[in-house]
Amino acid sequence: MTPSVVAGAAAALAFGVSTLCSARASRALGAGSTLGWVAIVGLVGVLPLLVLNGAGPGLDGPAVAWLLVAGAGNVCGLLFAYRGVQQAKVGIVAPILSTEGAVAAVLAVIGGQALPTPAAAALAIIAGGVVLAGISRLQPGDGRSVGAGVPWAVAGAVAFGASLYATGRAGAVLPLAWAILPPRLVGSVVVTAPLALTGRLRISRTTAPLVAAAGICEIAGFALYTIGAREDIAVTAVLVSLFGAVAALLARFVFRERLTRTQLVGVATIVAGVIALSVSP
Repeated sequence: MTPSVVAGAAAALAFGVSTLCSARASRALGAGSTLGWVAIVGLVGVLPLLVLNGAGPGLDGPAVAWLLVAGAGNVCGLLFAYRGVQQAKVGIVAPILSTEGAVAAVLAVIGGQALPTPAAAALAIIAGGVVLAGISRLQPGDGRSVGAGVPWAVAGAVAFGASLYATGRAGAVLPLAWAILPPRLVGSVVVTAPLALTGRLRISRTTAPLVAAAGICEIAGFALYTIGAREDIAVTAVLVSLFGAVAALLARFVFRERLTRTQLVGVATIVAGVIALSVSP
């Protein structure tokens, strides 16, 4: 099992937990405040690593451009995701968001990365499972508006995919802390600061642990993804798409969201694809 497979799967777990925590927080605080707190928690966590790493080699024009794309894409993706889980079940939104990996993989191939045939087939199986998991939840459930949540999820997947690809490109030439800094910095400047200055940055005793956990898991997920992407952006990015299945399964126990038969088939398909990918040359 290659480092990209291990790192991608571990990142999916971290992102899945972050999605669940942020879903509960956003339903209580709103998308803006949740994003603001997640961003500042992440920034506080990254700054010590940044000091230890220093500027390092490779911080040139192209690297800065990739960092800006990574930061803007992630912040937009988080905002779209939080809007989505406010209006639809986690089991609907998370699997759709998790197609971010397929978006990043397509961008990697367009960018010139070659994929062995077995790996490409395994990635296609995983992508198919993600689609099944998402489609199976496109139905009315507990009163949340499915139609309103899905467009936000689709927009989030595209933004996250661009961010993942840009993070992988930046992480190839920059220290780890620099690669995961942009989303936290952009979010803190663009979202946290304005909300705090206008008195609209909300928090409560019950949501504080949720946004803290979401922020920490976001850092862990991006760090693991960056490590795996140094070896293979496409494989790591698609494995990150497992976070949708992780979040959907966790939501079954935390939010009492039921998994339909089709969604279970989708999850099983994703697992089969991961196994095939892990043994592919």
